[in-house]
Amino acid sequence: MSPEVLTILMFGTLIVLIVLGHPLAVTLAATATLYGLIDNGFNVPALLDLFTNNNWGNFTNYTLVSVPLFIFMAQVLDRSKVSESLFDALYIVLGGLRGGLGLAVIVVSTVFAATTGIVGASVVAMSLMAGPVLLQRGYEKGLAAGLICSSGTLGILIPPSIMLVVYGGLTGLKETSVGNLFAAAILPGLLLSGLYMTYVAIRCGINPKLGPPIPVADRTSTFGQKFMMTITSFVPPFGLILAVMGSILAGIATPTEAAALGATGALILAIFKRSCTWTMISGSAISTARTTAMVMALFIGGKVFSVVFLSMGGGDVVEELLLGFTNRYVALGIMMLIIFILGMFIDWAAILLVTVPIFTPIAVLLDFDPLWFAMLICVNLQTSFLTPPFGYSLFYFKGAAPPEYSIGDVYRGIIPFVGLQALAIVLLIVFPQIITYLPSVFFGS
Repeated sequence: MSPEVLTILMFGTLIVLIVLGHPLAVTLAATATLYGLIDNGFNVPALLDLFTNNNWGNFTNYTLVSVPLFIFMAQVLDRSKVSESLFDALYIVLGGLRGGLGLAVIVVSTVFAATTGIVGASVVAMSLMAGPVLLQRGYEKGLAAGLICSSGTLGILIPPSIMLVVYGGLTGLKETSVGNLFAAAILPGLLLSGLYMTYVAIRCGINPKLGPPIPVADRTSTFGQKFMMTITSFVPPFGLILAVMGSILAGIATPTEAAALGATGALILAIFKRSCTWTMISGSAISTARTTAMVMALFIGGKVFSVVFLSMGGGDVVEELLLGFTNRYVALGIMMLIIFILGMFIDWAAILLVTVPIFTPIAVLLDFDPLWFAMLICVNLQTSFLTPPFGYSLFYFKGAAPPEYSIGDVYRGIIPFVGLQALAIVLLIVFPQIITYLPSVFFGS
């Protein structure tokens, strides 16, 4: 059977099994096993050797030790309610502006993203905290749902991000080390946050009914009180961000060591907030174990899928197709479109594990900077949390927000924010310095 036919059948089988609702890790591994046997003449020992040799690196990869540590940090911060005090302060400080509460949600989500790195935690927390308040204050439901869902997804991009750790462990390239990826993701993450805030401010400025300011009676705090509320609620999470990111960017600690520092810092913050109980610690540890097991299972499934796909010549088929275009940016656009479409149906980790080993060598042949290309993929993958029918943020929000938000409100509300993410990708292509500037400052990359 030709590589072209096997490539089409392999991807077709994968998509069908995912649509049928089978677990992603099992689906990836089962598809790889089936087509690996077809390709090598049903030589089972040879296929098992292929799987073992290519997955051994996953279990000896020191960088991946940071995955459970970052997840534990996120779980502790989520359970200790660090973000609630910051939202309460910004509720007073920004609430008097048109769209001020929406801006407060985006600011808190941005800070929360930099301390957790887990989208589910950010979206659920903001849905519980801000969802009822935005309704009570007369915000248009679509806008409220859209800004909570979209700003909550920043946790997958703004470091420390599990996605960036996984990406760094996949490529093995110096240009896409975890440290470089963390530095490269800071400005794109802030760019997205800024685009969201600009959109909310403009829409509510033009039509105050979409996001009215809070009543004057609720703005009784003095400037000094507002200042102290903001400082006391902002300094603890910002200090933790500075400790984690600063130690990596300054070259003091590896990502794994910084993750351990972050986990310790999260426990210290929980102690100061008097929420460090045995129940909290044990719950965080159990959730960490479950999430880590899920990530590693996906890692193994994705690895065996990509290994079989490449060994049977699928990578060459895709490479010849994309390198056949006279304009390399057309090939780039096709790769971005494929990732965007896959994001409507497949989890980000599976997309990353399947596409990165295939697309990265092609990007290098097209003379694209691997770090710049990596960040385009990561920003693109953020849309997978918002795009129906399987946008996880939409389900997180619907499950945690008040029942007054219909699924139609949610779908209608996220459309402009998906457009803003597409605009961000265009800006990153036109102005690559947004990605490359900080890595060049910190690492000379």
